[in-house]
Amino acid sequence: MNEMLNDVLANMLSSIKNSEKAGKNEVIFGPVSKLGTTIMRIMKDNGYLRDFEAIENGKGGIYRILLSKKINDCNVIKPRFPVTKDDFVRWERRFLPAEGFGILIVSTPKGMLIHSEAKKKKLGGRLIAYVY
Repeated sequence: MNEMLNDVLANMLSSIKNSEKAGKNEVIFGPVSKLGTTIMRIMKDNGYLRDFEAIENGKGGIYRILLSKKINDCNVIKPRFPVTKDDFVRWERRFLPAEGFGILIVSTPKGMLIHSEAKKKKLGGRLIAYVY
């Protein structure tokens, strides 16, 4: 079951990335999930999405995602590597193209955060995805 959820997230991020590359303004994607909503809220808050909405369609729901044309790459991180509060630099180097460019999304005991917030709050967790 868990593998399936990871793939939904991977598919969602692939749809967003491919639609951005194709120059589209929006993408429709389903099904809706709590994790997907959290990831998109983080992407929106950091300027990578203009907006998104979940639309109930009786089949698990769909997202209507408005693109901001600011994503070069985004993907899930598999396996979900554990990361300590002091270990972020290594993962930034591995998944992001330059210092201060892009975000790592981390699942922490205090919820989903971007790596810079997790560092500030001195929290470790598991790497979920990257966006830049």
